[in-house]
Amino acid sequence: MDRTDDDARKIRRDPTGPGCPIGREDDGTWQVRGYSAARAVLRSTDTVQAGLGIETVEKLPARIRRPVLYRDGPEHREHRRQTARYFTPRHVDEHYRELTERVTQKHLNTLRSEGEAQLEDLTFGVSIDVACGVIGLTHSRPGIQGRLERFFPEKFGKPGFTSPHGIYWLFRQNTNWLRIYFADVRPAVRAHRERPADNLISHLIAEGCSNPEILGECLTYAAAGMITTREFISVAAWHLFTDAALRERYTNGDETERLAVVHEILRLEPVVARLSRQTTGALDVQGADGPVTVPAGALVDIFVNEANTDPEAMGDTPTAVCPGRPATTGRYAAALSFGDGPHRCPGADIAMMETNVFLGHLFDLKGIRMLTRPRVTFQDEIGGYVIRGLRVAVDRR
Repeated sequence: MDRTDDDARKIRRDPTGPGCPIGREDDGTWQVRGYSAARAVLRSTDTVQAGLGIETVEKLPARIRRPVLYRDGPEHREHRRQTARYFTPRHVDEHYRELTERVTQKHLNTLRSEGEAQLEDLTFGVSIDVACGVIGLTHSRPGIQGRLERFFPEKFGKPGFTSPHGIYWLFRQNTNWLRIYFADVRPAVRAHRERPADNLISHLIAEGCSNPEILGECLTYAAAGMITTREFISVAAWHLFTDAALRERYTNGDETERLAVVHEILRLEPVVARLSRQTTGALDVQGADGPVTVPAGALVDIFVNEANTDPEAMGDTPTAVCPGRPATTGRYAAALSFGDGPHRCPGADIAMMETNVFLGHLFDLKGIRMLTRPRVTFQDEIGGYVIRGLRVAVDRR
């Protein structure tokens, strides 16, 4: 993909097609790249979740409740309604900001003491501490970061019994499930059964969820609250380290201005760049030359990174960093980077607050600088990126 003069992207994804808003591939899959078409598919009530390993989840016994990520319809809506209070802007500010400030300072104190650090280690530490507070994983044995690193590796394999690698991967992940269950989830469940708290695990206990069901929900929220936030904070810092004007605008701005910068970077660099849906009924979507009908039973892939840089929606410079652009305001300042519709990420406000708090304190450090450029790898199924090797330094105290 050629870089234009206004192209500020750090994540260099290969072009996936001609760029039409919606089209059908030879294998019957529909691909959506236009912003309006993507939003229509994500908001439709005639679609259900697809991808993200849903085929494996569907093989679970019927008595086991699926994690919220893999549910649709009335049951999904009711769960989202009951847990929405944990993620409102007011609740985030009142309950999680102080925690975020405290754990950010804790991890940056390590940087101050050592003088240098890998940024991904700092961001992962903060992401884990904040997400554990929200979820209720507050009684873990030492070593949770290592257990999560093993469960969410830089490169994923494919489980199965058709190859030695598949068998190994299946055994490895089952072992990791058990490690997290016994070291993190079970102690938390026991503690919150005795003394309920204002967190997700206590809510799930009150709903009558079994321990395996709580484990599934915890890992789902961990993936969203720890893994994606870790990567985005790193790429946002990379932007600020290498763009002096943007860094000055961020460091000199008030919180509203800083959040506008952060949202705009996320619009340009969505952590999850590919979402999938299965249609349950015929769906009419606006194409390049008029309405296009997607039939029931079709698999639809939404390319978020392309939808977010659709010039029809974003204007003449869709790949430039322009905080506060008219097309992205309010709840959708990051365009479709948090998804849309029933499965829109509930933790969007937490992720943005957490990112803003960490970056604000990071760039307030005396002598903060980037020593090495990171390497970027990809998780193809979700179009995600992994940022590693961005080393930072400060003046040692």
